[in-house]
Amino acid sequence: MRKSAVIGLVLAVFVLGAAAVSIAGAPKVTESRKLVVVEHADTDAVTDTGVGGDTAGDLLTFANPVYNAGDTAQVGRDQGDCIRIDPKSGKWECRWITYVGGGALTVEGPFFDAKDSTMAITGGTGEFNNARGSMDLHALSPTEFRFTFWIKP
Repeated sequence: MRKSAVIGLVLAVFVLGAAAVSIAGAPKVTESRKLVVVEHADTDAVTDTGVGGDTAGDLLTFANPVYNAGDTAQVGRDQGDCIRIDPKSGKWECRWITYVGGGALTVEGPFFDAKDSTMAITGGTGEFNNARGSMDLHALSPTEFRFTFWIKP
């Protein structure tokens, strides 16, 4: 084997080993848990993308504070977007990330103007690394929403 090939092989093994250690050393959800937060929808903004008014394709964007389950102290924030799917049924399709504690959870799924919904947890970071599960969304008022995350390892 030529010297340059040996050096390349050693370097590749070192890089792969370092990647494996960093992945193995990352915190990970190890048991099922429930997390409840209350979002204050202070920044929600709808952008008309076509015909004026509430029509399919309109875009809702937000970056809001989230509070503890008792709604007494801010514990994080969220940010994301929703696309209006059907104004008649009040349906949006949404995706967002909620930053809380030592990590973040991502969700995707339906949001309805006038009823509760359940979204999929599509991943997480930090203390929620590799999270999966679901999130129940319930409107407490027109601008406050309870998120109940059912986090599975």
